Amino acid sequence: MGFQDLRTPKTELDQRNRQMQQYLQQNNIDGAVVVQKADLFYFTGTIQDAHLYIPADSSPVLLVHKNIFRAREESMLDIIEPLDGLKRLPEKIIHYVKTTPRRLGLEFDVLPVRNFLTFQRLFEKVEWVDVSDAIRRIRAVKSPFEIDLMNNAAKLSDRLAASMPALLQEGMTEIELAGQIEAVARKLGHQGIVRMRLWGHEMFYGHLMAGPSAAVGSYLASPTGGTGISPAVSQGPSRRPIQRHEPILLDYVFVFQGYLSDHTRIFSVGDLPDDLIMAHEAMQKVQAEIKTAAKPGIKAGDLYVMAMEMTNEMGYVDYFMGHDHQRVRFIGHGLGTELDEYPFLARGQEMVLEKGMTIAVEPKLVFPGKGVVGVENSHVVEENGLRQLGQYPDAITTVTMKP
Repeated sequence: MGFQDLRTPKTELDQRNRQMQQYLQQNNIDGAVVVQKADLFYFTGTIQDAHLYIPADSSPVLLVHKNIFRAREESMLDIIEPLDGLKRLPEKIIHYVKTTPRRLGLEFDVLPVRNFLTFQRLFEKVEWVDVSDAIRRIRAVKSPFEIDLMNNAAKLSDRLAASMPALLQEGMTEIELAGQIEAVARKLGHQGIVRMRLWGHEMFYGHLMAGPSAAVGSYLASPTGGTGISPAVSQGPSRRPIQRHEPILLDYVFVFQGYLSDHTRIFSVGDLPDDLIMAHEAMQKVQAEIKTAAKPGIKAGDLYVMAMEMTNEMGYVDYFMGHDHQRVRFIGHGLGTELDEYPFLARGQEMVLEKGMTIAVEPKLVFPGKGVVGVENSHVVEENGLRQLGQYPDAITTVTMKP
């Protein structure tokens, strides 16, 4: 089975590589070597075991160790050639660009030290510079093609959330419900991998947790953690039975053809206590204010300050995005093919929003011993603020208690 109908269009790849080349030219860098999977997919349309060389002033060259046949089938780049061993990388680059590079860029934020030292040995007279920030800034602004894929992912997030009421039963464990929801996701076409850039961070679909279990913190850069099923995972659903009148958090990432939708909804078996309902409604108000304020030109950090001021006025600041010293210091994050892309709506962030950026806004309250309420949606930055992609109702979905 071929992937011709799923390939990233050549016009997309050409535009992305041109943007990178403009950066290289402006900073007197001869070329960039790209190896990280999400970056490789962005610039080539394939994640085969390969090294992409983007020269400052000529066509990109994709040198593939494994699998050259799939790389040629999946990518629409003009030059895709085999690489028989890393030692041959310098000569291959010189062969195609006809010059010996003196200053080259690498993804310092994700490249293992051993790999970097290998590059130093292979290119003895090269000065290596970090181009990871430039790559992430280019990736932060999405094309209409990318936004369309993310819109499709959001529609599938809606369908996943809509499947919850029929599956949810009092007494079933969190992990049992998670398994059933994940089966639905796979049937809908979820790719099964949620990519994160931050070192040491990983996630399987997302978090499905109920009541006090959802309020248990973890190492993850997230307002929620969860008990999990063992210290080897230390996040996510546990074997705890779901009970009536407690908030059930469905915070799942749907991935469609590589692109993400981050989506949180709250469910309950029977009505929640009034205080949790009011807290959830407060987070909906925070989301509404952020959506209006997040216009092109505003600093990302200012939106976090706004959210903190609102929750302080509402009396929820001690539980906003975590509790005590466990809280995270952001209200939202960029996303695309990775869950933690630019921009971060975080304390002190100076990055300015641009039209076409895609952002997950996730105001949540974490109450120890009770659970988590709040909402999360993926959005596109437009002239008048954020346009929400998912449409499943933000309000708490209450499932009628079964006799």
